This record gives sequence, C-alpha cells and structure tokens, in this order.
Amino acid sequence: MAINAPPKVGNTTVEEVPSLLIPVGGRTLLVPTVSIAEIAPFSHASGEQDAPDWYLGKIQWRDQQVPLLSFEVINGEARPAIHSRCRVAVFNNTGVSEDLPFLALPTQGIPRLARVNAEELSQREAATKAFELMHVSLAGENAVIPDVAALERAYLDYRASRGP
Repeated sequence: MAINAPPKVGNTTVEEVPSLLIPVGGRTLLVPTVSIAEIAPFSHASGEQDAPDWYLGKIQWRDQQVPLLSFEVINGEARPAIHSRCRVAVFNNTGVSEDLPFLALPTQGIPRLARVNAEELSQREAATKAFELMHVSLAGENAVIPDVAALERAYLDYRASRGP
C-alpha cells in the first residue's frame, strides 16, 4: 500500500525526498537529509551517574555538548557493540524545545543516501515500538521511520527529572 500522494510545496509537487538510510542495531532508519546536521565519527560520550541505560551521555560536537541516545535501548533492546564502522548521526531539533538544538544516535555502520519517491515507498504491517513512527519498504528494503520528537521529549524529561 502506498503511503500518500506526493506532497506539495506551494504549487509544486515534490517528486523525491533526499534521505538517509542509517543502520542501527538490527534495522535501518529512514530519515530525510534535512533532519540530519551531520554524520560524524564516533566519539565516546561522557556518561552521567544514575542515568537511564538509553542515555549514553554527551558528546563534543562543533564546540557544544550533544546528548547521545541509544535507539536500540530506548526501544527495549540490547545495546549493540561499538566497532570501527560506527558513526554518530547528529539530528537537528524538531521544534520540541529550543533548549535542545541537537540530539545524536550512534549508528552501526555508514549511512547511505536514498532518493525517496512515492512509487518506491510503502508502509509495512509491523508492530511499532515507542520511538518508531512507521515501518516502511523502500524499493524492497525494509526500514523504520524514527520518532525523533519522542526521543527529544524522553531526553528532556530525563534532564528535567535531574533538577537544576
């Protein structure tokens, strides 16, 4: 089943959406390239005591501290191993809070560019987890569209629970 008709911007129909296929533990995330600030080399995070398992700490990126979350762990799965092909996907703010301009997820490989169009994208029937919006098939490849706004809210809720 097709997801939707091609979206329109003004009077122009959008035919393709430049996107990234980002490998994470056991699945591939599909996100528009405008959602990603940068795919950076993996750097270990400075952790916090008594933090939830999904919060890996903060990484230094472009002279600022960015929270690093495990997409797998926040969805109730085991944390994947870190290896030489790991990268960090730095996501732009979705508008949930100006106090959180960026959020990062470790990847399990190097993301690939994809040109998404309505003819090649279809929704798949699959149980979505708390931080997944939808399971899709793109030209026969299975992917998951993450709920980045929910990830931001989870981090902000954690940060608020720690107090000032």
